Amino acid sequence: MNPDEIASYLKSHPEFFDRHADLLAQIHIPSPHGGRAISITERQIVTLRDRSRQLEAKLAELIRFGEENDAIAEKVHRLGVALMGAEDLQSAMRFLYAHLGGSFAVPHVAVRLWGVGSGDAAEFDPVADDIKALAGGIRHPYCGAADGQAAVEWLGDHGGHVRSVAQIPLREGGQHGGACFGLMLLASEEPHRFYPDMGTLYLERIGDMAAVALLRVVG
Repeated sequence: MNPDEIASYLKSHPEFFDRHADLLAQIHIPSPHGGRAISITERQIVTLRDRSRQLEAKLAELIRFGEENDAIAEKVHRLGVALMGAEDLQSAMRFLYAHLGGSFAVPHVAVRLWGVGSGDAAEFDPVADDIKALAGGIRHPYCGAADGQAAVEWLGDHGGHVRSVAQIPLREGGQHGGACFGLMLLASEEPHRFYPDMGTLYLERIGDMAAVALLRVVG
């Protein structure tokens, strides 16, 4: 019999070791961690311990991810509460910049609006048509390298130093809603702060809350 046939036989006849229980102690196999040979029973114990450690590590990782998500959700909630209390564009932008720069540690934030309201605030500065087209064409935040992204010009002298950006369209009714009336730019000098495959759920929620608040105060 070849090894595969032996393995198949043992799987098909689990009672084999009931009839030959002494073999469990007599057969010795290499330890997975090196050193002396060990019995099949000892090998099973080692395997179970290894699996237990792997499961414990996986559980610890899941708990850590859960705690991180809870912390982010709390920050998003606090931002939402602050925006609800905004009475005008100035206070809304103050809350937005303060929370994104503080709680979320985003070093550079800029917002531009078009087609809604008017005024002397930087948020109403003219926006190039290609940027409007970009914002209007994406249904989810764009995350990736800053190179080639025209919106980084909004950051002035800082624009030449940023390496990654998140661009969040501001829409009536949220990310999947109606017309786009603005764009929120988050930027960082860290090249991997915002990257193409990152999750954007919380960025979308921040964009939705900002859109609702800004429409309310400029409308």
